[in-house]
Amino acid sequence: MLVRFSNSPPKRRPCYILHWVLWTKITVRSKTTPCRQTCRTRIFVNGSSPMITLIVNPDASVNGSAFRDPTTAWWADGHWKILVGSRRKHRGVAYLYNSRDFKKWVKAKHPLHSVQGTGMWECPDFFPVSLSGEKGLDPSVMGQNVKHVLKVSLDMTRYEYYTLGTYDKKKDRYFPDEGLVDGWAGLRLDYGNFYASKTFYDPSTNRRILWGWANESDAVQQDKDKGWAGIQLIPRKVWLDPSGKQLLQWPVAELEKLRGHNVQLSHQKLNQGDHVEVKVTTAAQADVDVTFSFPSLDKAEPFDPKWAKLDALDVCAQKGSKSPGGLGPFGLLTLASEKLEEFTPVFFRVFKAADKHKVLLCSDARSSSLGEGLYKPSFAGFVDVDLTEKRLSLRSLIDHSVVESFGAGGRIAITSRVYPTTAVFEKARLFVFNNGSETITVESLNAWSMNKPVMNVPVKS
Repeated sequence: MLVRFSNSPPKRRPCYILHWVLWTKITVRSKTTPCRQTCRTRIFVNGSSPMITLIVNPDASVNGSAFRDPTTAWWADGHWKILVGSRRKHRGVAYLYNSRDFKKWVKAKHPLHSVQGTGMWECPDFFPVSLSGEKGLDPSVMGQNVKHVLKVSLDMTRYEYYTLGTYDKKKDRYFPDEGLVDGWAGLRLDYGNFYASKTFYDPSTNRRILWGWANESDAVQQDKDKGWAGIQLIPRKVWLDPSGKQLLQWPVAELEKLRGHNVQLSHQKLNQGDHVEVKVTTAAQADVDVTFSFPSLDKAEPFDPKWAKLDALDVCAQKGSKSPGGLGPFGLLTLASEKLEEFTPVFFRVFKAADKHKVLLCSDARSSSLGEGLYKPSFAGFVDVDLTEKRLSLRSLIDHSVVESFGAGGRIAITSRVYPTTAVFEKARLFVFNNGSETITVESLNAWSMNKPVMNVPVKS
């Protein structure tokens, strides 16, 4: 069940909107089908009325089995507004609902936005971002200095994508910016194991915070054995890139309070075939921030025009960390065993296309584990980054079965779930490496062992 927060008028009481699904057996012509789902949405209010009854139900025009995940509410032209994800046949839809009192909701005559061929839209998110600076905005902020973001989770692909655009509050329509891909091949918040994400505005720090979910990649039986599956990832701050063409994201600053023992490298040369250990105390739980530099772009490999039709992860599968190149592959070997029987590489490769250089960031789980029955994909994405200074930065958060990586100052993020069998706990190692013919320099590297957070501390009233 997904929770969406807002402030309810007129007393500004905190409340949340809860979506739930009721599955019931039905009998048709003496045959029992497994189940039928009925979708309902309720509001719970922290106040004298603990619950407001059903507020949003799918009407006859909406597929009740494809209707879920209300957004945070925003205020415009005298009405509260929320979106609910849905589909019409193969068209993804964000239905819009309006309310004056936050109790009675009416479906708008048309969706806020829809796209043919994208299938069911789960976990829609709709929020404003400032055209300048990193400060977050309340969901109801409008104006000339604001863009809007519409993010959806695609049930068909289990990926998310987002667009930047304009919200016309008079027409109650969202219009993506011209030139953006409005579909599964569009911009992503994370190019790895990342789904059902949600942002919220933190007024105490003026930040917009993103929280995403990562499913397991091991066998179903292992989920049953441990009694749980799926985790929430490290929260991220989100803001608009100065170019206005994409979002940037970075782990929240509070994470730095968990940093412990620090190891540094500087001006470390990496020739082809080199891998140098970073002797952090707990390589299975570490925060690594590194900047790589290179003397020239001349050795960048040609970009095969056929790759333009492929997803970036398919290019990574062809050009992995073990495949020698020109400018790259170089990066980190995380959760590595001593003799590299297991490791999860996070690395860059630079290619020369007809009009510009292309930078590929990979998080490749294929060598992550000797275990069987695991899903071990080669996640990847292309990074829109200026190479004038011949530098690339990478930050990776390593936590046993999770590697969250942020390339080029947060222009790209990739999350991998991995399950090493030998590179665990104190046996896990961390390396920097280069398998390209161009010499790479580790200009600066900071790696911190991460301490455990303090959990469930009573709060004094």
